[in-house]
Amino acid sequence: MKTLAIVQCGGSKIWKKQPNVGKVPAKEAYVSGYFRNNRAYAEKFADRWYILSAKYGFLEPNALIRNYNVSFKEPRTGPISAGNLRKGARAKGLHRYNRVIVLGGTLYADKVEKAFQGTGCKVHRPFDGLKGIGYIQQAVSRALKRGKALPLKGF
Repeated sequence: MKTLAIVQCGGSKIWKKQPNVGKVPAKEAYVSGYFRNNRAYAEKFADRWYILSAKYGFLEPNALIRNYNVSFKEPRTGPISAGNLRKGARAKGLHRYNRVIVLGGTLYADKVEKAFQGTGCKVHRPFDGLKGIGYIQQAVSRALKRGKALPLKGF
């Protein structure tokens, strides 16, 4: 069974500390511990992984991006639409995966579910029920340390 992980981007980006760095691979743009932890999880437990960005949509980890300030939480910043997320997922062939694991908060998980609706992909939200980022990071760190993936809720 082929597994795709979708990692939530983050507001903490490399350009805050290095404003003149220019374009960087997406996997290096997001510098928070939360992102790095989820990235490590995706690299260990998924066949492939992408980053979900409110500006760019589904990003391949090596895609070059520039600094931006767009958020799903702030509609006035102009985040990518659900329709464009769906189109992007199909254009990249992401619907060919049997299961999709969302490594992000409820808002991001909802966006991924809508993007994959009707594709036959089973979307899993392993962070549902965890109360806060600290508990999420602990669960991900334990899974990485033990070498055992988090339970796939609803699977």
